[in-house]
Amino acid sequence: MKISISELDKYWFYWIVQFSRDNQLSQAAKRVSATGDGQYYVYCSVALLFFHPHGQPFFNLVLGSFIVEFPLYLLLKNSIRRHRPCHALANFDSCFEPSDKFSLPSGHTAGAFLFASVVNVIFPSLAPIVFAWACFVGASRIGLGVHYPLDIIAGAGLGMGSVMLVEQLML
Repeated sequence: MKISISELDKYWFYWIVQFSRDNQLSQAAKRVSATGDGQYYVYCSVALLFFHPHGQPFFNLVLGSFIVEFPLYLLLKNSIRRHRPCHALANFDSCFEPSDKFSLPSGHTAGAFLFASVVNVIFPSLAPIVFAWACFVGASRIGLGVHYPLDIIAGAGLGMGSVMLVEQLML
């Protein structure tokens, strides 16, 4: 018996979502997801730029990486046009309404892994903490019912790959 990637993705989606159906977990997922909103990367990067000796390289790598990541994210999302599970799955009720209708890749996860990758380059001792946070951001997006697991994996790859590319170009 063959199982398609899509069926496996849906299976893992439902498996993860079952843990977030509790109201407290749902509220926690919303809060964790919100930490992956784009403005926080700007605030942190600008603060480091002005107040930390390694702020300039941090800022440059974040900016360069988002310049690469964001157009690729838009191109992928609008080319693949995979509908979000909260809109595509019958009888699935999400407690959250996303800002757009396509899910692949996860932009929140891409941004979180991009930011964690930059922290890994500039402040490697903090990497375990920020990568754990980035994983929680990705998991929260599944828990909210707005992404499948493969969307999260693609977003993580896009974020980390953008940093790796820009880091090579900046050398």
